[in-house]
Amino acid sequence: MPKKPASTTPAATDDPKSASEVGTQLMEDWAREREAVESAEASRVAEVEKVALQVREKLLAEVAALPLLPGVYRYFDAQDHVLYVGKAKSLRKRVSSYFHKDHGGTRIGLMVARIARLETTVVRTEAEALLLENNLIKALNPRFNILFRDDKSYPYLKLSGHAYPRVSYYRGSVDRKHRYFGPFPSAWAVKESIQLIQKVFRLRTCEDTVFNNRSRPCLLYQIRRCSGPCVQACSDDDYARDVRNAERFLLGETQEVMDGLQALMMSHAEALQYEQAAEVRNQIQSLAKVLQQQAVDESSATGRDRDVDILAVKVQGGRACVNLAMVRGGRHLGDRAYFPKHVDDATAVVLADDEGPDEASRPQASAERQVLEAFMAQHYLDAHVPALLVVSEPVDDALAEALSSQAGYKVTAQAQPRGQRRIWQEMCIKGAELALARLLSEEGSQQARTRALLDSLDLNVAEIDKFRIECFDISHTAGEATMASCVVFEGHQMQSSQYRRYNIEGITGGDDYAAMRQVLIRRYSKLAEGAQLGTARLPDLVLVDGGKGQVSMAREVFEELGLDLGLIVGVEKGEGRKVGLEELVFADGREKVYLGKDSAALMLVAQIRDEAHRFAITGMRAKRASARTGGSRLEDIAGVGPKKRAQLLQRFGGVRGVAAASVEELASVKGVSRDLAEEIYRVLH
Repeated sequence: MPKKPASTTPAATDDPKSASEVGTQLMEDWAREREAVESAEASRVAEVEKVALQVREKLLAEVAALPLLPGVYRYFDAQDHVLYVGKAKSLRKRVSSYFHKDHGGTRIGLMVARIARLETTVVRTEAEALLLENNLIKALNPRFNILFRDDKSYPYLKLSGHAYPRVSYYRGSVDRKHRYFGPFPSAWAVKESIQLIQKVFRLRTCEDTVFNNRSRPCLLYQIRRCSGPCVQACSDDDYARDVRNAERFLLGETQEVMDGLQALMMSHAEALQYEQAAEVRNQIQSLAKVLQQQAVDESSATGRDRDVDILAVKVQGGRACVNLAMVRGGRHLGDRAYFPKHVDDATAVVLADDEGPDEASRPQASAERQVLEAFMAQHYLDAHVPALLVVSEPVDDALAEALSSQAGYKVTAQAQPRGQRRIWQEMCIKGAELALARLLSEEGSQQARTRALLDSLDLNVAEIDKFRIECFDISHTAGEATMASCVVFEGHQMQSSQYRRYNIEGITGGDDYAAMRQVLIRRYSKLAEGAQLGTARLPDLVLVDGGKGQVSMAREVFEELGLDLGLIVGVEKGEGRKVGLEELVFADGREKVYLGKDSAALMLVAQIRDEAHRFAITGMRAKRASARTGGSRLEDIAGVGPKKRAQLLQRFGGVRGVAAASVEELASVKGVSRDLAEEIYRVLH
């Protein structure tokens, strides 16, 4: 049979010309693909630029149509999130200053580049613009405005409208039925004032229900802190006089009170009523001692100095502090520090904003002044403002006018005080410096703890300020009212507004593993779906309070949901369950890690773990209490102590199970006699 001729087709790899042609073809294809991509990208960029140009042209047209009147303006981005709220004497001049100059890569330039639309509101006066601006800032929380936390819940000292008025601590809305003194900067200041009134004027502090049912005076009467009106140990006239004197003392009329008491003492002495004169003398001595302990020179605390707010501001390291000190009735009551948000961005925008053409005659405001003005506007909005404000920085006259218009009387902001006011101002400035230094130190240590934990666990996080931990704990009482908690740590601090509690149902009482499985599924099943779609964010670390068992359960859940096992870390108690000996257990097979009892990382883990436990146990107790009414509570039954109660709950799986058990079943529990079983059955039925 003849042999087949060998193939004459050369291999591609053996033909240099063919390889060259193939390479050329590949290069041409790659060039065409690259050209197409670049063309598409150029088209996309051109389209974006076209849209941006259209938006800017539309904004410029709107700006040109704005009136030369006072008002408030709002900037929004493409997602319709509010960026900035500002006020202006002339809307057209102020708003046009943002768009008719090149701000470069500054913060205000970044903000202007994000503006997609604007809204304006015309008002009659600059004072109205100021009030509307701060109403909107508080409601909208803009990204480029200085924002203070809305905290108007100041404590008061309350004198009840009773025939024998009671002095007490009060927080909330005031009414006309009672008399209120304050506000005070802190609960401590109120309680100190109550103690002074008890010592000097001996007014009662007991509840009305206690007062109405006393048959003999209480211990406060014995130690001379109450005059005993509940058992008529003092006359009605004497108690009423003490109430009037206490009111005058709180209003700052201390010299008048002293003069009145001295006159009363002399009248008793002239009438040979030496015991009554001695009582009044003791009262005068107590009041004199109190006045000597005051840090304020009472002789100068007259007129407008009776009620004064002192405000000092300090800006450093990208943070700011406004310290507010209160003088009421001539008495310095203490101070409170406030720390605003958005300071860097907001002050940069505001300082550039002040360069507008309508502000040419106004001296450029410093960052301190802007922070102080923002605080004054937001803090005193719809709140009581004293007639005199001593400030550490001069503020805009329009702000004082707006506050005066709102208060109905003239409000003066004094930046260069003398005498006693100067002393108050210096004290307040020092307080602001110390408070800000403490905040910066604490934030530095908090960041150091976060960094120590990341280093200990060898975690790589792009932005440490956004590092997020979620921690879970299970709490119940012998299987009853099982509650799971999830607490969140982010931004170097606990985020209480993001805490969540989960009622655990459908499991065997006391099965912590099943409870942990349920809470993790409920927490992460939807988050896992959202994370895949890019609409939700998973935490960077998931802590579970427990050792290998809880970690194994968490690993099963994460495997079912397709989540990274490296996120899970268990906090296992050490030998003897002693604090500082905890070890970290990992779900991805890594060896246990002991951080060391003095480790900053362990301190952070322990803080988060303890917070999860606290949040779980408080929720469990509230749930348990709400499930019980009246006499159905086991602890109210005589003969049922903590041990027997725990045994009953464990045996029958909770209060409902105990209530459903028969007398014979109850008596079968160790330590429960037949008589006790019958009593339990009777109470629960």
